[in-house]
Amino acid sequence: MNDMPLSMLFGILALMLILSAFFSGSETSLMTLNRYRLKHLVKLKHSGAIKAHNLLQRPDHLISLILLGNNFVNVAASSLTTVIAIRLYGESESSIAIAAGILTIVILIFSEVAPKTLAAIKPEILAFPAAWVFIPLLKLFYPIVWAINLIIGLLLKLVGINVKKHSHDILNKEELKSIVAEAESLMPSRYQKMLLGILDLESATVEDIMTPRNEIVGIDLELPIEEIIRQIKTSPHTRLPVYKKSIDRVIGFLHLRKILMVVNNEDFDKQTIINQLIKPSFIPESTPVHKQIHRFKTEKIRIGLVVDEYGDVEGLVTLDDLLQEIVGELITDDVTVRKQNDGSFLVDANITVRELNRVTQWSLPTEGPKTLNGLILEFMETIPEPGTSIKLHGYPLEILKRDENTVKLVKFLPQK
Repeated sequence: MNDMPLSMLFGILALMLILSAFFSGSETSLMTLNRYRLKHLVKLKHSGAIKAHNLLQRPDHLISLILLGNNFVNVAASSLTTVIAIRLYGESESSIAIAAGILTIVILIFSEVAPKTLAAIKPEILAFPAAWVFIPLLKLFYPIVWAINLIIGLLLKLVGINVKKHSHDILNKEELKSIVAEAESLMPSRYQKMLLGILDLESATVEDIMTPRNEIVGIDLELPIEEIIRQIKTSPHTRLPVYKKSIDRVIGFLHLRKILMVVNNEDFDKQTIINQLIKPSFIPESTPVHKQIHRFKTEKIRIGLVVDEYGDVEGLVTLDDLLQEIVGELITDDVTVRKQNDGSFLVDANITVRELNRVTQWSLPTEGPKTLNGLILEFMETIPEPGTSIKLHGYPLEILKRDENTVKLVKFLPQK
C-alpha cells in the first residue's frame, strides 16, 4: 500500500465512504419500508419489491450482512486514512488524531446521517436497488452470516428471545381503525365512517343499537278499534308489534302495507289484525350484531324484540337498524353531533356511546351504559341541572338541556 500513489489511496477512500453510505442508507430504507405497500407491489410483480420482501423474511440475516459490510468498509476507510496521514505528515500522533477526527465527521455526515435521512423519507428509492445487490451478497457470504446469527441467536436465547419464532407485524383491530380514521384525504368521510362501523361489528351487540323499550311504538289490542285504525293509518313505520296491555305480552308483528289494504272494509276488526300477524322473533340482548344480521338473512325476517335474561322485553331491533350500524350516514343524516366553530361539540344525549366515539374518534367507555345520557347519569348518580359542568372520563362537558328524567343536550368543550 506504501507504493500506491496518493491519488489512488484517496480514490479508494472515497469508494469506501460511498459504500459506507450505501450500507447505512440501505439498512434504514429496507427497515422503514411500508410492509403493506410492499405486499401490494409484490402482488403487482414488482421485481425489486419481490427481492426486498424475500430479504425481509429473515431480517436477522439481512441486518448481519449489512453491518458486516458497513463495518468492513468503515474499518478499511480508517486504515486508509491512517496510511494517508502518515504519507503526508509523518508518523506523528497529532496528524493521525486529526485525520481520525476528520474521517469521523465525514462518515457521520456523508455516510450516516445524510443517506439515512434520505432513506427514511424515500425508502423505496434505495431499498429496491439495494435488494438486487444484497441477494447475491447474502449467498456469497452466507457461511459468515450464518455463523454470526448462530452466536447472536444463542445470546438472545439467554434473555428468552427466540429469533426463529419472531412474528411479522400484524395490525390489530384498533390499529386498523386508527389507519382508517387518518385516511380522510383518501376517501369521503361517509365511507370512512362505514369502514369504522364494519370494524366495530364484532364487538357490537343488539343491545347497543336497539330502540329502547320506552320508545317502542306498537299496537295495544286493548284499545278501541277506532284508535287502532287511526294508529295504523298514521304510523311512519312499516311493521309494528301488537300486544295486549304490555309489550311483554306481544303476540306478533303487523305488516302495515298488508293491513292497509283491508283497513277500510266494513268488517275490519281486531280479529282481522290477529289473522295478519307474523310470529314474533325474540333476540337475546347479548347477541352480536354480525350474528343477528346473518340470522335475519337466513330466517328472512326484518324485525325482532330484544329480551334480557329473564325474558322481559328491553327493546326492538330491525334489519335497517343493523345495516345502519354499517352504512350510517348513507341512509340517515347525522344531526346528533354538531361541531362548533370554537372546536366544541353539541351532542344529543340520546346518541349511543359507540356512535359518539365513532364520529369524534374519542374513547368513552362502552362496557356500561349504551347512551351518552346513561353514561352521564351513571357518572353523576343524579340527573344534573342545566349549567352543570363535569369531566366525563377525561372529556369536559356542560349540561345544556334536560327534562324530568333524562339529559337531552350537552356541550363537549374543546380539548386543551
